[in-house]
Amino acid sequence: MKTNSGNFNIGGVTFNWDLNKGKFSYEGRDAVLFWITTAMKTFFDTIEEISGEEASRLVFEASGFRQGVVVGDYFEKVKSVTPEEAIEMITNTYAAAGWGLVKIEELNPESKIVRIHLKDSWEYKINVEQGKKVGSNFLPAHYAGVFSGLFGTNMGFDVVQYQQSKHDYTIVEFYPSKVTIRDNVHQLARKKELDQILQLEALVEDKTRDLKKLVKKLSSPFIPVLDEVVVVPLIGEYNEERSEELLEKIITQLPHYQARFLILDLTGVESTEFTYMAALIREIGSSASIMGTETFLVGITPDLCKSLTKTDLTWDSFQCFHTLQHGIYYALGQLGKADPHIDIK
Repeated sequence: MKTNSGNFNIGGVTFNWDLNKGKFSYEGRDAVLFWITTAMKTFFDTIEEISGEEASRLVFEASGFRQGVVVGDYFEKVKSVTPEEAIEMITNTYAAAGWGLVKIEELNPESKIVRIHLKDSWEYKINVEQGKKVGSNFLPAHYAGVFSGLFGTNMGFDVVQYQQSKHDYTIVEFYPSKVTIRDNVHQLARKKELDQILQLEALVEDKTRDLKKLVKKLSSPFIPVLDEVVVVPLIGEYNEERSEELLEKIITQLPHYQARFLILDLTGVESTEFTYMAALIREIGSSASIMGTETFLVGITPDLCKSLTKTDLTWDSFQCFHTLQHGIYYALGQLGKADPHIDIK
């Protein structure tokens, strides 16, 4: 007989349809029906796609647990039944609603230890459609919430085996736990923050390494201005690392250019800290001299001159000029190429 409305009692659970109002109720409360392996699977797939595996796992656990707490609180506070009776009513109600078969293998109200078997649940069917070999934890967390409400204490859970892993059923054990869903959410948030910090640190490290390479490439360039004359401008402050790099660069490049004259341009040198610079200039001059190259110093400012004279080193072996132009003209003169009309004195 075709009808647009009616009440139906299945296993002591009441269902009601009213097609005229587009309404379906389950145990007197508004409910909705979904196809498991299509609509609900799409719902699960979308959450996992957007949230990622780790976050979606926690989403399912947290939502399942909190829904379970609502159910447990209802049976604990509204109906005057023992935990054993309440659990039996809950499992029958869930079976009638298509949640799968639930069997209580162990129940100890005093120690609050519970062990259940889940067989052919809607979550299992979704996971099979997804091709998962290990199940998700919406239902285990949901029943943890149910027992938390019934016992009035926070319950944790361990999945001993999943039906997906070629077992006849899923086994879940429940026990009192100090770790709450909120703790897990905060832990995941902290882990994500830490992951982001580590990613940023790695990015900064990569950029810093690239920047160092660039600075190393651009600082103190080797400039062959004329045949047998090269200029190396010294820029900024020099520490031990930069000094060693520059010295190695000059020693390896001088033979390549067959330079007779090396002009060190000190115009861009910071005079506030001259410890490494003074020793570096002396070492460059000595190394260049051994290789047959004479070193000139140009661009010496008054402040830099003061810093040079305060060191314990002597500078008599260097030709010094105020500007780079004068240094180049002097080198040209030594090579017999100087312009007779230019006075470099």
